Amino acid sequence: MTTATSVRATLNYTVDNGRPPDYYFYEPDPGVALNPPGTDLREVAIHDGWAEADRFSADREGFEIHPFVESQTTPFDHFDDDAAIKSRFYAQVIAYVQRHTGARRVEVFDHTIRKRLPADLKAQTEVQRPAVLLVHSDYTVASGPQRVRDILPAEADALLQRRVAFYNVWKPLYRRVEELPLAMCDARTHAPEDMLRMELKYRERTGEIYVMRWNPAHRWVYFPQMEADQALLLKTYDSATDGRARFMGHSAFEDPTTPPGAPKRESIEVRTMAFF
Repeated sequence: MTTATSVRATLNYTVDNGRPPDYYFYEPDPGVALNPPGTDLREVAIHDGWAEADRFSADREGFEIHPFVESQTTPFDHFDDDAAIKSRFYAQVIAYVQRHTGARRVEVFDHTIRKRLPADLKAQTEVQRPAVLLVHSDYTVASGPQRVRDILPAEADALLQRRVAFYNVWKPLYRRVEELPLAMCDARTHAPEDMLRMELKYRERTGEIYVMRWNPAHRWVYFPQMEADQALLLKTYDSATDGRARFMGHSAFEDPTTPPGAPKRESIEVRTMAFF
């Protein structure tokens, strides 16, 4: 086992000022008082997780890492073909999530290709978006169940009577990730009050996610030099209230050890809901 190491890097936390932070996907009226997230920049230690890779649990720390494809399965390499991703790659993601969670049913509801793009969220497309340099967790106690209702309206009432959890599967596209890696906050080290509900303002609706306020107790982990045959399993919501991880803060970050001229990060994040 190698000796654990860490880097020091800046993460974008959010100020807890008693008001929900917000982000507008349109130009708000001039009189609107904005309360943007990510304005509390903190330098933190981010620990190399490879020495502990076999120990991490999505139910405990909120994340795991595993080989993505079994040896007998042909690796998928058509990430420039959105239809092929949905018709072929989604099945591999479902098998991966079921294998590592024991879920009886898994549904994929969307995916995002992430690259180094302009950071303005208004400019992103449904399929390609920039890496998110903001400490956040994708769902809240309200938006998790609502997502089930949005995706599976006819079944939602029955499904929500039992445990449901959301998992993101994050992996490099074709080659090793050498810049903008993903950092995860060990879910055991954040307090419930560290999660701040952020409002996502669209013209026709308001959604919500969690962003996080800084807490010196947070322990951050990443897996440098991830290869394309490896994938992170990230838990972003769990309806269970029995002590297991329910939400997990994460963020891309500028790794100070990235060599000059390193290939730009290209990754895919597939979002799933799992039913137990």
